[in-house]
Amino acid sequence: MCRSMSLLGAFVLPLVALRAADEDKGKWVPISESVTAKFKAGPFAKTAGVTVDPTTGDVYMVVSDQGMWKSTDKGGTFERVDGKTIGGRCETGFALNFDPAGKRLMCFMIYGGSASTEDSGKTWAASKVSHLDFGAVDWGATGKCFLSIRHESGGTLTITTDAGKTWTDLGKGFVRVGLFDEKILVCGKAKGLVRSEDGGKTWADVSDVTPPGYVMTVKDGVGYWPTDKGLLVSKDKGKTWEVQGTAVPAVLGPYFGKKPEQMIVVGKDGFQETLDAGKTWKKVAALPEGFKAGGVGPNYAWDPVNDIFYASSMGKETFRFKR
Repeated sequence: MCRSMSLLGAFVLPLVALRAADEDKGKWVPISESVTAKFKAGPFAKTAGVTVDPTTGDVYMVVSDQGMWKSTDKGGTFERVDGKTIGGRCETGFALNFDPAGKRLMCFMIYGGSASTEDSGKTWAASKVSHLDFGAVDWGATGKCFLSIRHESGGTLTITTDAGKTWTDLGKGFVRVGLFDEKILVCGKAKGLVRSEDGGKTWADVSDVTPPGYVMTVKDGVGYWPTDKGLLVSKDKGKTWEVQGTAVPAVLGPYFGKKPEQMIVVGKDGFQETLDAGKTWKKVAALPEGFKAGGVGPNYAWDPVNDIFYASSMGKETFRFKR
């Protein structure tokens, strides 16, 4: 009898765990409470930033003033990994910039330290400059050139080519940032996009389209910016731009899938997916209750390995959505 009950239990427990996992599908559930419960409440308490290694699905979560926390089990458990090099919070969905090829991450933080890792969070290099709104990284070139905008500075554009050891300001009035390498930059001011071939010394107009998002995404040498008209794409390092596919209201992205044709963007209508490089789009998840999609505000992420969405915002828990 005891052996029979033991065998029954061996089957029942996995079934219970599977049923619990199924109950999470199709809805947003909080995953950060085990971490945030350790700290005192405040106006910017709880989490303020989330991103995902697109090659492993590992989740990286910022807890306000309490650094970077990593989960290797899809948000089940977290461990602090930044060695106290990261502080403050993220105020935009573009502050955490992960290499599309995995492992490397740069955190552009305000009211605390900024830092980068090249080995999935095992070691970190602190930036000499912080209080940065968001930033771009030349992942396809050196991975050590960061282009950012200083917080509350009148749009001061600043650049480093040595992974944050030294920085040079390039002027004011900037709103958007992007780069292909340390020389070729594509940025935006109030309207349109401008391009530099000399590291920001001189600029030339290249597009009259004004993307709602703040940071250009680059994958395999192609630059992307989501716009209300569709994906704005450049295949010649920003010299020319054209709209690819059909219109989709989006601010963040694209996040890239396992195949080049699969991408995710995020806008006021939620997470939208294309399986044909932007020709058609389908809504696959709404935003969590109380969240929005704009320049300032929540962070969103997509794990293409396990097909899981994440959301974080100042003063809120981090949430997970399984399709």
